[in-house]
Amino acid sequence: MKPHGWIILDKPLELGSTQAVGAVKRNLREAGLLGKGKDKLKVGHGGTLDPLATGVLPIAIGEATKLCGRMLDATKVYEFTIAFGSETDTLDAEGEVTETSEHRPTLAEVDAVLPQFTGEIEQIPPRYSALKIDGQRAYDLARAGEEVEMKMRRVKVFSLSVCHAELAPASVSPQAPSRDEKRTLKEVQGDEKLQSLTLRAEVSKGTYIRSLARDIAGEVGTYGHVTMLRRTKAGPFALKDAISLDKLNEIGKGADIKDYLLPLEAGLDDIPAFDLTPDQARLLRQGQRLDERDLIGNPAINGTFLATEEGSPVALAESVDGIVKVIRGFNV
Repeated sequence: MKPHGWIILDKPLELGSTQAVGAVKRNLREAGLLGKGKDKLKVGHGGTLDPLATGVLPIAIGEATKLCGRMLDATKVYEFTIAFGSETDTLDAEGEVTETSEHRPTLAEVDAVLPQFTGEIEQIPPRYSALKIDGQRAYDLARAGEEVEMKMRRVKVFSLSVCHAELAPASVSPQAPSRDEKRTLKEVQGDEKLQSLTLRAEVSKGTYIRSLARDIAGEVGTYGHVTMLRRTKAGPFALKDAISLDKLNEIGKGADIKDYLLPLEAGLDDIPAFDLTPDQARLLRQGQRLDERDLIGNPAINGTFLATEEGSPVALAESVDGIVKVIRGFNV
């Protein structure tokens, strides 16, 4: 039976999203599950994660690839560290330093500006990003030495909070714990200078964490760049759902994929599900519309829902003014 669903990879450092998809395909092929020709399973990811970022990368298999677009639109949660005092051309640790400052902010100063970066905000994306300018990727233009003008865009930051901080050397007294020793935020005094700060952000699609880090640093009078970026949640999928690359490779060695595969409908747990009769399911599979009044129990569905038959996905459907129509049909 063909696998349809999600493998949630805890993407390691320096592995690109396309490479991660390739690793899933390779394991499916080695396990004899990928298929060939017109029967070959589709595999895709639900949102690019930079090579220098780690964490939750949803990879869709088979019919679940029809939901990749929804996953791209989903809310994401990140943890990221800002190193204060320098900015790079890529806004992360991979780039060349372009600006420096001796100023280091305090925790109180950062706390005071964070509300400015919560809610609907405007930001300029990094020059080294995958956004297209006149048909070309911005990072390709930047690497070629061309001037890249990035346009302001509106995004939404649902929440932004401090996780932990590292003090600048001058702020560490002989009696204080060593910088290698973790300190709780309560142990960091409001007037102590920070070398770096780790935050957690829940953001809308299109939000660039590197830009967010740059702008926060700028607002407290210094420069900054991202030294750690980890995605802890993408849509309904969290780190608890993720497997390591080593675990993924066990599939190609004969491990049962069912032990690692989440069902297709796991990507739709934010919408209601409604079970249809066999006749109704058949009509939807044929692309026909249903009258909501004919559904069992007349549930008065309004909006998008998952149509199922005996619990098996039939379609992503929508009810508007009492008429049910298919958005995406599933051949499971």
